[in-house]
Amino acid sequence: MKRFLRGVLAAPIVLGMSLMGVAACGDDAGSGGPVTLRLGHFPNLTHATPIVGIEKGIFAKELGDGVKLETSQFNAGPAAVEALFSGAIDAVYIGPNPSVNAHAKSGGKAVRVVAGAASGGVAFVVKPGINGAQDLKGKKIATPQLGNTQDVALRYWLKEQGLKTTKEGGGDVKILPQENSTTVDAFANGAIDGAWVPEPFVSRLLKLGGKVLVDERDLWPDKKFVITNLLVRTEFLNKHKDVVKRLVAGSVASNEYINANPADAQKALSDGIAKLTGKPLDAALTAQAWKSLTFLDDPIPSSLRAGAKHAEEIGLLEPVNLEGLYDLSLLNEVLAAHGKEGVKP
Repeated sequence: MKRFLRGVLAAPIVLGMSLMGVAACGDDAGSGGPVTLRLGHFPNLTHATPIVGIEKGIFAKELGDGVKLETSQFNAGPAAVEALFSGAIDAVYIGPNPSVNAHAKSGGKAVRVVAGAASGGVAFVVKPGINGAQDLKGKKIATPQLGNTQDVALRYWLKEQGLKTTKEGGGDVKILPQENSTTVDAFANGAIDGAWVPEPFVSRLLKLGGKVLVDERDLWPDKKFVITNLLVRTEFLNKHKDVVKRLVAGSVASNEYINANPADAQKALSDGIAKLTGKPLDAALTAQAWKSLTFLDDPIPSSLRAGAKHAEEIGLLEPVNLEGLYDLSLLNEVLAAHGKEGVKP
């Protein structure tokens, strides 16, 4: 049965997308059988890299012989981090702030960012009567989950506007962390006044009569900031470096496909999300949302570091040393093989 992991750890979901070959590139628990790679991602447009890569067989091709792929889906970063810590998954496409939190909680030991995936695709959508920060006092605003990437972005932006918030939902603006699907219903029935969310939920709220108050791209240099990167358990990376390199190769190849074939990639994404949620994406909304997204292999470390500082300033993160979070050696090997310039941590 397909289900999502909501705020707490649950068992990984095997969706019948196991990818197996004939020659082992490692062993699984010393059995001499295929290595099992358990990969997590979200059913969002910002996670098109893994969804399209799986749907089009790109990961199957790059992982090759001897690797069995199992996938799990999450609604927000903190739950995915718990799954990494427990060993329920080995790698996950995830936002920058959960990546920072995982690094901090483990003393810099448990996880490594090995590649980027996407930039952009996030906005603050509000009711038509809200025209600026001055209109937000007393309003109820949703985010996907307390401490996730969008939650930090909203709280920091409000702080810059001179508006106070609390973890408990108090202050000048009442922030209500909730699942994105719940946010769409809440916006439709007037229970909230806006939301800071990723695509496709931005476009869904716009279709319900909302408007963009803040396009998050406008807050970052060159309009680029990491929204999704690939995070791997350090233990798995050290034990199965070749498998992780193949995973990174699949990620790079998937982004190449997405950028070269946007229309087909959008259809593949919609098909993939339909399998996960039971509902395909609206083609017109997807095409609209696509314009705000950039799919790239660079994890844009500078934006992650800035985001960590933002989380510190709003009291959601203790000061953290980010040294060692990035291991981009395998990514740079793959990029070199594709004739591309490497990236720096």
